[in-house]
Amino acid sequence: VQLQASGGGLVQAGGSLRLSCATSGRTASFYYMAWFRQALGKEREFVAAIRWYTGTTYYADSVKGRFTISRDNAKNTVFLQLNSLKPEDTAVYYCAADENDYGMGYGPLSHVSYDYWGQGTQVTVSS
Repeated sequence: VQLQASGGGLVQAGGSLRLSCATSGRTASFYYMAWFRQALGKEREFVAAIRWYTGTTYYADSVKGRFTISRDNAKNTVFLQLNSLKPEDTAVYYCAADENDYGMGYGPLSHVSYDYWGQGTQVTVSS
């Protein structure tokens, strides 16, 4: 199983980006897919998650109302729309996939729920 994240870049504050995470090597959908981010010198933090079969979404308080997670069932791809970007959103963004429904136990916000991780895509927001 591979996750391929893309769509990062350099934008000015207030701008937008759309991240994509394409999956391969698995025919069935995952239970949860999520985005985490890690800024330089900081710990990895949860950004957003989606329960694949129901479409239920979860967001960190810091991104609610600005970021939107969505999925394309046919392409097994998850997206993260980033609007109203702030300099503090600067980080490497990682997508993650839950193959075993650990999210039901540990919760979709916990990194331990996820079995697979993409390579990360850099988002830089200038002030």
